Amino acid sequence: MNEYFDRLMASIDDRSVRVGVIGLGYVGLPLAHGLIRAGAGVLGFDVDQSKIEDLDTGRSYMEHLDPATFADLAAAERFSATTDMSRLGECDAVVVCVPTPLGSHHEPDLSYVITAAEHIGSASRPGQLVVLESTTYPGTTRDEFLPALIAASGDSVTLGDNLFVAYSPEREDPGRKEASTSIPKLVGGLDEASLSLAMAMYSMSHDNAISVPRAEVAEAAKLLENIFRSVNIALVNEMKVILNEMDIDIWEVVQAASTKPFGFMPFYPGPGLGGHCIPIDPFYLTWKAKEVGKSVQFIELAGLVNTQMPNYVVERLTEGLNNHRKPLNGSKVLVMGLAYKANVSDTRESPSFELIELIRERGADVSYSDPYIPETVPVRRHDLGMTSGDLSPQTLAGFDAIVVATAHDKVDWAMVAEHSPLVVDTRNIMSDYAQNMGDRLIKA
Repeated sequence: MNEYFDRLMASIDDRSVRVGVIGLGYVGLPLAHGLIRAGAGVLGFDVDQSKIEDLDTGRSYMEHLDPATFADLAAAERFSATTDMSRLGECDAVVVCVPTPLGSHHEPDLSYVITAAEHIGSASRPGQLVVLESTTYPGTTRDEFLPALIAASGDSVTLGDNLFVAYSPEREDPGRKEASTSIPKLVGGLDEASLSLAMAMYSMSHDNAISVPRAEVAEAAKLLENIFRSVNIALVNEMKVILNEMDIDIWEVVQAASTKPFGFMPFYPGPGLGGHCIPIDPFYLTWKAKEVGKSVQFIELAGLVNTQMPNYVVERLTEGLNNHRKPLNGSKVLVMGLAYKANVSDTRESPSFELIELIRERGADVSYSDPYIPETVPVRRHDLGMTSGDLSPQTLAGFDAIVVATAHDKVDWAMVAEHSPLVVDTRNIMSDYAQNMGDRLIKA
C-alpha cells in the first residue's frame, strides 16, 4: 500500500505493535487483556484515576471478570494505564471503547466518541490505525468520528494514506464464562487499507475475525443484533401481560414452545430491559431513520412495550398487597437485585432503578438487597443514595413484600420463599417453591 501501511502491518505481524485502548470498562479491559495475551503491547486510557490505581496493583473493579485478568495486567511488562490522553501519540493503533448513551430526549449522545476522536487527533502521529468499537448508528465512523479526528490533527492526516480508520462492534456479555475473544469479531473499514490492518490486529487477539464490506455494515449489524433481542423480549413481555389475564404462565408457555427444534428461539420476560445495548440501541436506529425520512414503527412499539414493564410490575405488586389487605402506600418493600442481569455488578440501565423510584412515588418504604452492589452510585437518570441490606429470616419477615428483579445465584431463595410474606417474582426464580407458597407468590 505505502510505507505507513507496511510499517504498521509489519509491527502487527511481529507483535511489536503498541495498541492504545480508550475506556477500561466492560469492553476495553477484556480487549486489552486479549491483546496482551496475544503478545502486543497495550497502553490503556481512562478518565477514572481509581481504575488506573487498581490496574497498577492488580485489584479487581469488575466482579464478573476473573481476578486473574487484573493480576495478569498488573504483572505484564507490556501493559500500562494512564489518564494522560496526550500519550495517545505513543500508540501504533488506538481502539475507542467509550459510552454512547442517550440524551434527555432519547437522541444519540456522541459526545464521548467525539471527545475521544479529538484526543487522538490532537496527539496523533502519521500512520496510526484507529478503530471505533462503541455502539452507534450507521455512518458515525465515516461522517462524525473521522472528521473530528482529522480536524483535531490540524488536517495533517489523510484516510488511507497516513491514517487508517475502521469500526468493529463490541460483543461483550457481562457474566459470560468464556473469554470475549472467543466471540466472532466483525470488522469494517473506511477503506481497503484500514480493513486489512484492523483485521490483522483483531486476528491477533480473537479466535475469529470476520470482515464485512464497509464500516456501515458493521455498525448496522450491531444494531440489528440488539434490536432483534429487544423486539423478541417485547413480544414475550406483551404475551405475559395477556396470558396473565387468562391465568396462563408465560414461563410454561415459553418452555413448551422451546420443544420445537426449528423456527423458534426462546426469549424470556422480565421487569424491563437493562444493560447498555438493548435499552439504547433501538433509539440510535430510530433517530437515524428519521434523519433519512423513514419511520420505524415496529421497533418503536417494541421499545414502548419494554419500557412499560416496570409499571406493570408495580401494578402486580399493588394487586398482591391488596389481596393481603394492605395498601402499597406505607408498606415496606424490598427489591431483590439492583444489577440488570444475574451474577454481575453491572447496573447500566437496570430496570431496578425505575422500579424503586415508582414504588417510592406511591408512598412505600423501599429497600434493596444485592450481593454484588453494596451501595448505589449515581447513574444516568437516578441517584438513589441507598445501601444494600442483609438478608435473614427476620429481615425478610419484616417486609410487606419482596420484588425479585434480579435472580442472583448467591441469594438463598429457599429462605426468601419460606420467610417472605409476599413475593412478586419477575424472573421465575421462585418456581421451585411455588407449591408451598400459595398466594404469597405472584408472578410479574
